Amino acid sequence: MPFGAEVSADGTTRFRLWAPAARQIDLELAVGDTRRELAMVSLGEGWFGADEVHAPAGSRYGFRIDGGSTVPDPASRSNPDDVHAPSMVVDPMDFDWSDAGWTGRPWEEAIIYELHVGAFTAEGSFASTARRLDYLVDLGVTAIELMPLADFAGRRGWGYDGVLPFAPDASYGTVEDLKRLIEAAHAHGLMVLIDVVYNHLGPEGNYVGQYAPQFFNPDHQTPWGASINFDGENCRPVRDFFIHNALYWIEEYGFDGLRLDAIDRIIDDSCPDVISELAARVRAGPGTQRHVHIVLENDRNEARRLGRDANHRPLHATAQWNDDLHHAMHVRLTGETDGYYADFVHAPLQLAARCLAEGFAYQGEPSGYRGGASRGEPSVHLPPGAFVSFLQTHDQVGNRALGERIGHFADRRALRAAIACVLLSPSPPMLFMGEEFSASAPFLFFCDFGPELAEAVRIGRRREFSRFERFRNPAELQRIPDANDPATFVRCRLNWSELHTPPHDEWLAFYRQCLRLRMEHIVPRLAGMVPSGTYTVERDDVLCVSWRLGDGSVLRLTANFSATLPHRVAKATGETIYASAGEPAGDNENELGPYAVRITVAGSQ
Repeated sequence: MPFGAEVSADGTTRFRLWAPAARQIDLELAVGDTRRELAMVSLGEGWFGADEVHAPAGSRYGFRIDGGSTVPDPASRSNPDDVHAPSMVVDPMDFDWSDAGWTGRPWEEAIIYELHVGAFTAEGSFASTARRLDYLVDLGVTAIELMPLADFAGRRGWGYDGVLPFAPDASYGTVEDLKRLIEAAHAHGLMVLIDVVYNHLGPEGNYVGQYAPQFFNPDHQTPWGASINFDGENCRPVRDFFIHNALYWIEEYGFDGLRLDAIDRIIDDSCPDVISELAARVRAGPGTQRHVHIVLENDRNEARRLGRDANHRPLHATAQWNDDLHHAMHVRLTGETDGYYADFVHAPLQLAARCLAEGFAYQGEPSGYRGGASRGEPSVHLPPGAFVSFLQTHDQVGNRALGERIGHFADRRALRAAIACVLLSPSPPMLFMGEEFSASAPFLFFCDFGPELAEAVRIGRRREFSRFERFRNPAELQRIPDANDPATFVRCRLNWSELHTPPHDEWLAFYRQCLRLRMEHIVPRLAGMVPSGTYTVERDDVLCVSWRLGDGSVLRLTANFSATLPHRVAKATGETIYASAGEPAGDNENELGPYAVRITVAGSQ
């Protein structure tokens, strides 16, 4: 890695910092009780270095800029005392991995469980997460996706305001604790994905602009200020910084893939753009040795990033979070129309069916929410594996003012129907932690900023939600929790005792049933699946979708989302692998009752 501190085989350490705006960089070093300061050598093109320094693993260090302030290493592998404190030298070779035989799992087997390490358990640590792996295997998931771990300011945060992208946040444990979690997950047969943020750096603890303003491009503006410089003058070190970060998590930690946050907020006019270059480097590197998956969040619905080769292998990204499916289902289940849900008010079930069959709901159509601008690209040529389906995520729960999960306010029967549609369709499904037992804990926005920034966040969130009809009443607006209050974070921790009490145990049994059926009847048939989805929607209540699976069999899904009216359906052919309780029944086997779902598979295996 060209950045940061690298321990050599002879025990010496090499230090590198890209600081094109600095005249002088001094390395401040603490080895045990010994402290010293070393002048770093200018290496040209903005680089400063110090070689063969006695600084074994565990040494603390920082970079003093032009005789002034001392800052942590932006490529720090560990910052035990938070983002304002010195970095710590880490030797990756010190960890003795036991999972050398692990080569990952093919994407067709992906059933993803998104979790926040801090709120997943009462302890909020890598170690306590590892102790829940048996539960996750029993649930039926095959992958866990960790919300961002990059070191952020304070001890509480979602992780999307990280400022040290290579350093796992110390509030969750040590570097070794994270590696032990991944090692244990692999021993349980679980893939581990990590959420990474390459569209901005957080507002607190971000010192890069002091010595490398070229890290940002003022010609491009984002919601967080000047864009990260992926396409301007002196952009090569910046691009390398993030590409090496992606490789670092996969190679040094053994992660099985990355989820790239909001790439639509990355502004990059170069060709290839940084996301394409990153994907190519991953596929040409660790992706040649084992299964490595790249999942995008991309509001632009750029189908070109999800293309497949003649052997059905991803050319760039493996898949994209399908927000369209979530939005369409959410509107149908709840009737909510605020914000981006406005684009799904007209015929939400039709749009949901299109997502299940073709990928995106918006494939170039005008978006009213975006002022009539066209959104998306045609996706009908892509297989279902290119789209991750879900009804809940950290975004869709946590960006609500009160952090309610959909199970807190949607009709129970309608929600069960939607869950069956998501979990038993060909696209890889994703759950958000606690969803499977309808956890009572909300998932609120929480952070741990300094006083000035904390107050700005509090005011900003209340201003944002004041536009919503529900919060026009000032008293209701004051109910929005203070994100910086520690109690807000504590409320978000899952209560695991709920697993054994109604109705939570009933929801858990339902999810386990659906995931077991998926693994038994659908996953073995997915390999080699090509685009084949077709759909109809009848009476604005009944969606019918069919797909030809990889083994040539046909999967058919019929779901009646009417609260009162039954629906006549064609006589089922093939094997019924799922039918809602009481469906079909006797003489009514061709009738689908309210909120009933039937899924059949016919043909070879």
